[in-house]
Amino acid sequence: MPEDSGPRVSVVVRTKNRPEFLRRALESITGQSFTLWECIIVNDGGDPVPVDQLVERLPQDHRDRIRVLHSAGSRGRWTSANAGVLAGSAPLLVLHDDDDTWHPDFLASAVAYLDDNPDRVGVVSRIEIVWEEFADGEFTEVRREPFQAHLHDPLLSDTLLFNRFVPIAFVYRRALHEELGLYDERLPVVGDWAFNLRVLSLSALEFLGDKPLVSWHQRAGTAGAGGNSVIDARDDHAKFDARIRDEALREYVGEEGLGLVLYLTQFIDRRFVDIENGIRAEIREASTWHRAKDKLDRTVARALPRRRRR
Repeated sequence: MPEDSGPRVSVVVRTKNRPEFLRRALESITGQSFTLWECIIVNDGGDPVPVDQLVERLPQDHRDRIRVLHSAGSRGRWTSANAGVLAGSAPLLVLHDDDDTWHPDFLASAVAYLDDNPDRVGVVSRIEIVWEEFADGEFTEVRREPFQAHLHDPLLSDTLLFNRFVPIAFVYRRALHEELGLYDERLPVVGDWAFNLRVLSLSALEFLGDKPLVSWHQRAGTAGAGGNSVIDARDDHAKFDARIRDEALREYVGEEGLGLVLYLTQFIDRRFVDIENGIRAEIREASTWHRAKDKLDRTVARALPRRRRR
């Protein structure tokens, strides 16, 4: 990297005792066609030796762009993310989970978009889910499928229901943290969704074209160090999803009162009751029609033999 040009993108990688995953992640980062990046690896209480060895094996020009932060104990996903964010210096940021990968042109495309759109606070790549198996230190791809391909843009209205993009797909301006604060360290999971909601409440985002430039790797049935939090920590996701919603509701009620919330709660409940009653009525009507038809069929069946005997 030329001395007169600092990094344009800080890439934060959180890892813990997953050297095979980290090796693949570093290949993804160092294989980018865009080279003005720096990488901050945050080792969240894992064995430091394999991490240091992986970095030491890289070419010198890659090692010069990588910093490793070793934590004596595990501090959690979002404390680690914040440590990486604060350690970086580039005006653009992205979290590269250690088990995911990029297309070689991902950073180049994202930086070009943000250069061409200075009013945008970030940009989101289309995502492809890669289902894989991990055993004996090897990855075996099972299948691929697009993630949220039907969406035209990553909208707040859609994201209110659930997270529509994962951290590795989102390149954003560091200035966002100055306005919105860091990631919520109280959350063991869904911290990215909470941050994305704040970002989308502030500004609209667009997808980076129609082609997925991000591979979100998932491993069904794999627990422990090799698992995915969305699968392995599903209960935690549901728990903290509910807490985020409840906190936002309390904030709204504190400012606006209970009136609208009480009305909508009863209105929505009545609509569901109406829908349920309508479905039950249709089932009863269909059941009555089927019973009548069965009775008619039996009557006709009894009558036909007598006609034949005549």
